[in-house]
Amino acid sequence: QVQLVESGGGLVQAGGSLRLSCAASGRTSSNVVMAWFRQAPGKERDFVAAISRSSSATDYADSVKGRFTISRDNAKNTVYLQMNSLKPEDTAVYYCAADRTARARPSRVIRSYDYWGQGTQVTVSS
Repeated sequence: QVQLVESGGGLVQAGGSLRLSCAASGRTSSNVVMAWFRQAPGKERDFVAAISRSSSATDYADSVKGRFTISRDNAKNTVYLQMNSLKPEDTAVYYCAADRTARARPSRVIRSYDYWGQGTQVTVSS
């Protein structure tokens, strides 16, 4: 079992930056693929970024590529999402997720992820 707790959300102006954190706890918390998803009001939950267990592989949605960076510190059991050049369309609840399966590359598919955090709100004003 893995528990995930997100933090770092808030209100920021367009062009600004935020860093989200996701603290994982549990016996296998450092042995899972981690990802961020987001869900805007009235929309489906979408993939944002993912990182492999060793940080050797990352993947980003096209909409955030070049602006967002995912990283992890296995010693702290924490994954981060650095978000730069934020846009109003980045406004959403951001969720951290963990995938127990040993995959060659991180998955973009929601159903691949076994554990989810409660979400943190990010609001970007224009």
